[in-house]
Amino acid sequence: MKIVYIHQYFHTLKMSGSTRSYEMARRLVAKGHEVHMITSWQSSDGSSDKYFETNEDGIHVYWLPVLYSNKMSYLERIYAFLKFAWKSAEKAASISSDLVFATSTPLTVALPAIYASKKQKVPMVFEVRDLWPELPIAVGALRNPLLVHLSKALEKFAYDNSNQIVSLSPGMSEGVLKTGYPAERLHMIPNSSDISLFSVPISEGKKFREKFDWLQSRPLVVYVGTIGYINGVQYFARLAAQVKEKAPQIRFLVVGQGKEEASLYQVAKELNVLDENFFIIKSVPKSEVPSILSAADIATSLFLPYQAMWNNSANKFFDALAAGKPIAINYFGWQADLLENNQAGIVLNPDDIEDAAEKLIRVMLNRKWLSKTGENARRLARERFDRDMLASQLEEVFFKALGQL
Repeated sequence: MKIVYIHQYFHTLKMSGSTRSYEMARRLVAKGHEVHMITSWQSSDGSSDKYFETNEDGIHVYWLPVLYSNKMSYLERIYAFLKFAWKSAEKAASISSDLVFATSTPLTVALPAIYASKKQKVPMVFEVRDLWPELPIAVGALRNPLLVHLSKALEKFAYDNSNQIVSLSPGMSEGVLKTGYPAERLHMIPNSSDISLFSVPISEGKKFREKFDWLQSRPLVVYVGTIGYINGVQYFARLAAQVKEKAPQIRFLVVGQGKEEASLYQVAKELNVLDENFFIIKSVPKSEVPSILSAADIATSLFLPYQAMWNNSANKFFDALAAGKPIAINYFGWQADLLENNQAGIVLNPDDIEDAAEKLIRVMLNRKWLSKTGENARRLARERFDRDMLASQLEEVFFKALGQL
């Protein structure tokens, strides 16, 4: 197949952020397919509208300069979404292909995909990474009645023009089905675990630990990801404050950046945990994350207490599984069920920080539990979320769209 793959936020291992599209695309290339990735160069100042091209492990990548940051206002983000949709439509349509594949967010990537699909007369497959507009409505980011109506109309338009749809969680699948989309054309392929990438020697984790006097051989809990509003990483700082009273040797580390970064620093200072048992370092390339997880005793995935977030498919969750690390989360839903049913981690009380701290201390100081739970996590990654296996499932969806299965 010759595939036009549209993802506004494509990242390689040299960059920080989700690498799902890179990992899926390079596996498709390895299977003999030709992949043309249309994406944005987010660090640009936006003064240039000219694409530049690179080859990333066989993936033909077209980068359009579109300024974007988690620190931008919601209106500024909408402008970035629409600019990319407008500018990427002609590029996508200009590349002769057998199939167009678009992955959200944002939902507006469906527009250039539909345009290219119609112009080329080829099928479109759409991947739902978040339920838009359900999520921004739930968190209060999208309130204007007209914008809500337009967003819902765009969602329906995207689904109606998709030959097949891929969702990243059971809850996302339910949301798609509620719009009336046929169940036989819907496929749940969650975020995946790159076991080979995260299977690093123990020495890698030890090297990371030795870089910091505050860490060394002390117990370590990590959060690796965006410090955005919806992530609610202040919870992590409050957890550190509670744990400090009873188990001051336990260290908490945040690796990331985002709109709520300054607020997180302020909360940590006010709680008297910053640079005591709570530490923050900037985002690192994805290629460095395996060493950090190797050093950790427990990895975390965090969100504010919105039920809409229970349907998420957070990369950090699956990276921790691949690294063979117990996972602590502060939300419910399908990931909580996975952890509890497979004894691969713990669910912390999102509303009672004292209870959450006591639960965390118990497991952090139980080496037998950490070892066994880590083994269960890696087994779960291998048996259900192996990236090679899920990439093959995505390939099958493409063949179905082409009428070859």
